[in-house]
Amino acid sequence: MAVHRSDEESHAHPASRSQDPEHPPPVTAEHGRRPAPVVLPPSLRGWLGTIAALAALVVVVIGVLYAGHDEPGTVDRWIVRPTADSVRPPWRNVALATDFLGEPAGAATLVVAAVAGCLLLRRPRAAVLVVAGAGQAVVTTTLLKPVVGRTIHDGHLSYPSGHTAFLTALALVVALLATGRLGLGRTAGTSLVLAAALVAGAAMGWAQVALGAHYPTDVLGGWCTALAVVPATAWLVDRTVDAEVWQQRRRQRR
Repeated sequence: MAVHRSDEESHAHPASRSQDPEHPPPVTAEHGRRPAPVVLPPSLRGWLGTIAALAALVVVVIGVLYAGHDEPGTVDRWIVRPTADSVRPPWRNVALATDFLGEPAGAATLVVAAVAGCLLLRRPRAAVLVVAGAGQAVVTTTLLKPVVGRTIHDGHLSYPSGHTAFLTALALVVALLATGRLGLGRTAGTSLVLAAALVAGAAMGWAQVALGAHYPTDVLGGWCTALAVVPATAWLVDRTVDAEVWQQRRRQRR
């Protein structure tokens, strides 16, 4: 009788999970297959979700404070007043080289290299996140600029910084991939992700302010945009892929 109940339970469990198509179970090892590596490690979801929510709040608050402005704010003046000649050679050359990484040609080169690296490491989800995460960060900043309406030299829309958002987003994706590959825990993984975002954001932010393309608060807005967008996009990629794999397995069992 005990064996009979065990058999029934083992068959009932997967059947009960299949009754909820809106909440598919996580993809697990089955028939000798290894589970598909996720791009947002479960140990980081809580922390990064909280950080993403706070970052989104910062983007909104700064946007409201500087909506329609065409001059640097108090915080901007306290840090540095952006001018076209804030830095001189050779640092100006460094700033121009860093700025190029956010231009279409430079950004495309970085994305292609990152996607190729992900595929070589057999991480197709990470390759998808490179395109989706970086793309979503740029799209979000592009959509926010006319809404906020903040301008800098000659009326160029400046808030939030798309260059900063792009490079920060790309660094976040690479850090998430490294966290998964190294099997880092919550503390170490979160520290790595935030450190990568800080380094990338600071480098591009400095270049944008040094070249007079953005105010410091524009840079902060771009950095926070990436922090808000990438974790959400990573979660969506994992959920979408897991749901598709689950549906394929259901069809195969029929």
